[in-house]
Amino acid sequence: MTHALLLVNLGSPASPQVGDVRRYLDQFLMDPNVVDLPWPLRRLLVSLILIRRPAQSARAYESIWWEEGSPLIVLSRRLQEKMQAQWTQGPVELAMRYGEPSIEPVLLRLAERGVDTLTLAPLYPQFADSTTTTAIEEARRVVAKHGLKFEINVLPPFYDQPEYLDALVESARPHLQESFDHLLLSFHGLPERHIRKLVKDAGHDLRAADSHGVSDEVLACCYRSQCLRTAELFAERAGLHPGQWSVSFQSRLGKDKWIEPYTETRIDELAAQGVKRLLVMCPAFVADCIETLEEIGDRGRDQFIAAGGEELALVPCMNDHPRWVTALAQLCRRAAQAI
Repeated sequence: MTHALLLVNLGSPASPQVGDVRRYLDQFLMDPNVVDLPWPLRRLLVSLILIRRPAQSARAYESIWWEEGSPLIVLSRRLQEKMQAQWTQGPVELAMRYGEPSIEPVLLRLAERGVDTLTLAPLYPQFADSTTTTAIEEARRVVAKHGLKFEINVLPPFYDQPEYLDALVESARPHLQESFDHLLLSFHGLPERHIRKLVKDAGHDLRAADSHGVSDEVLACCYRSQCLRTAELFAERAGLHPGQWSVSFQSRLGKDKWIEPYTETRIDELAAQGVKRLLVMCPAFVADCIETLEEIGDRGRDQFIAAGGEELALVPCMNDHPRWVTALAQLCRRAAQAI
């Protein structure tokens, strides 16, 4: 039996050129798990977005693009290479849900190599349909389309797993040992309706300040509560006191109501409260990308300084940190045993 490991992340345009960015955004936004509207409305909305957004996004990608390519792809490749040394059951492959390398050709290549068992590892600590579910659905679509004989198991969300949390603390430790006034844990945002569709408890509070009192049933499908739980467990492990850190949500798109508090609002509030040196880390991402490097590292820093702050330091994602490689291997081996 050959047991492969497939790491899956969100994806990136092939280049920062407008045409490549437009193709990437079209594929991403037309996913019904991302923009959950009926197809005609989704097509209309995305077509309108694609009039101006690609040029704006292309400039943002250009500002953070590396000589080797997209930071997300480069960093994910480095993680893949280090994971191969940890995963002895078979090959370790990397795929992106959108863009290249796409899931379909990677799975076909694994089938050609005689792989019969697959552990699928969506690299998203917290669960959301727009990340975890769509990656799983695409993999299963390809398997069904081509009649592949894989036995598949999936790495579940690991937002509260000790291995992930310990790696998160260890990777951030050098920055936490420096002098700072406040740590902002900025997670990727999500439209509130994405959570309301999944959470059956009509009384669930999407404004709650913490995850205390959230039932296991709600926690299993509420992205916001999982983010809060990650932040709380991280702060406890890192030895942070309550007033030293806070949580926010970034990357809003469109006019729908998204989960709060918003990162851009918190940045202004913290500056107004006298915070001069702000640390920001993004625990919803395991690899640095446009949302961390450009949205926080560039635009967020400019906003903070304009609001009266002095320095915003971006804490890098775990990327290919040795502690994260070890943690991910442990999590994947545990998931593989579920078969």
